[in-house]
Amino acid sequence: MTESGRIVLVTGGNRGIGLAIARRFAALGDRVAVTSRSGDVEGFLTLKCDVTSSDAVNAAFDQLEAEWGPAEVVVANAGLTRDGLALRMKDEDFTEVLDANLAGAFRVARRAVKPMTRARHGRLIFLSSVVGLSGSAGQVNYAAAKAGLVGLARSLAREFASRNITANVVAPGPIETDMTAVLGDDRQGELTSAVPLGRFGTAEEVAAAVTFLASPEAAYITGAVLPVDGGLGMGH
Repeated sequence: MTESGRIVLVTGGNRGIGLAIARRFAALGDRVAVTSRSGDVEGFLTLKCDVTSSDAVNAAFDQLEAEWGPAEVVVANAGLTRDGLALRMKDEDFTEVLDANLAGAFRVARRAVKPMTRARHGRLIFLSSVVGLSGSAGQVNYAAAKAGLVGLARSLAREFASRNITANVVAPGPIETDMTAVLGDDRQGELTSAVPLGRFGTAEEVAAAVTFLASPEAAYITGAVLPVDGGLGMGH
């Protein structure tokens, strides 16, 4: 695997952390495709994809391979939230979040490893969250899905290590994005005070961790969970 010029796919790369990841890979000289459920993302090959559909995932990979070739680095970032207290949470609010955030990542990884296995190299990186390890009131669905990504990644790490395919997890804490911008001042203050470093992180800081795990220098790292959370998750 070369230092640059790789084919990289970032799911949910149309905004926030996903877009920051795509931009960082592009700055390194890689060819970057992103998936989006809506419109094109300027500057990137955009693949229309809903990760809750195996057919849509397979079609996105087929399109990428037809235009550029197989992805050497795949970042599973796509997901959604349906927050609410457990006693009031509807079944569909729970299952839809697990389907998008956890099963969606599985669908993407299952399709990605086929050409990686033939090439005998590849990088799988999953975006989890500090709440997957620490839990979060009002987010039982999201926390369960993000925790599940750790088991998913570590199982894939064991299954495909002999093919030189690594699978790792990045677990961000509170990050400055559109999602956190809508939180009230009180909630933002609570989160900030809980972080030992005393601030929200940036999407670019998360992207730096992702690109490191995709780099040749990280070739001996697999099954790892790398926190980018300002110390919030220490001890979990």
